[in-house]
Amino acid sequence: MNKIKEVLKKQGRMQSYLSDNLGKSANTISLWCRNVVQPSLKDLFKVAELLDCEVHELLNSREDIGKFK
Repeated sequence: MNKIKEVLKKQGRMQSYLSDNLGKSANTISLWCRNVVQPSLKDLFKVAELLDCEVHELLNSREDIGKFK
């Protein structure tokens, strides 16, 4: 589970920012933001670099994941 959507919103950025800068389809970014599919570790590090944050800021904690069960 990731928090890419939340970080984008907090920064006032659109999903298209990631799509354009990562060379990924809008559909792929949407799937990541809805937690249907998770990005690879390589892509997660690229997202963190683009959003100028640490990778751990893009991931839910174990406590947060427990809320989804």
